[in-house]
Amino acid sequence: MNFPYKSVLVVCSVNVARSCMVEGFLRDCFSKNKLKIDVKSGGIASNARDGCLISIDAQDVMKEIGIELSDTSESIDLKKKEHRKLIQDADLILALTEKHKEDLFKLEEVNNKPVLTLKEFAGERGDIEDPSMKGIEGFRLIRDEIKECLMKGLQKFLDKN
Repeated sequence: MNFPYKSVLVVCSVNVARSCMVEGFLRDCFSKNKLKIDVKSGGIASNARDGCLISIDAQDVMKEIGIELSDTSESIDLKKKEHRKLIQDADLILALTEKHKEDLFKLEEVNNKPVLTLKEFAGERGDIEDPSMKGIEGFRLIRDEIKECLMKGLQKFLDKN
C-alpha cells in the first residue's frame, strides 16, 4: 500500500463510537500492511468531553470482526487548546459528517490540511450517522458502513502497488 500520509486524525461528535471504530479499522489495516502511520481520534461537538470511555456497543461490534478497541481509551475534546496539536500534527483529517468538517474549519490549526468526510474519502457524499441510541444492530450497520467507506477510500492507494 502506498499511503501518502504519515498521520491521520479521525473526528466525530464526542469520540466514543464512530471515530473510535474508524481509528480501530485504520490501525488494523495499517498494521496488517506493515505501515507506520499514526492514527488518533477526537470529538468536536459542543458536548465533547475529555475522559469518556468508548461505547461498549462500539467495542462489541468491532470485537465481532476481530478488532479490539481499548476499553481504557478516553475521549478527547479537540476544541480544547491542549488538544489542538493533534490537529496540527495530522496530515489527513477524516470527519464523520459535514458538520464536523465545518466545525474543524473554524480552527486555525487546520491550516490548509486535507479535511474530508469519510464518505468523501470513499468518493461519495453524505454523512455517517451517529449510532447511539440505536442498539447493537444500529452499531453493526454503522460499523459496516464505515468499513465499506474505508475500503473504497483505501483502495486507490492499494491499486498503486
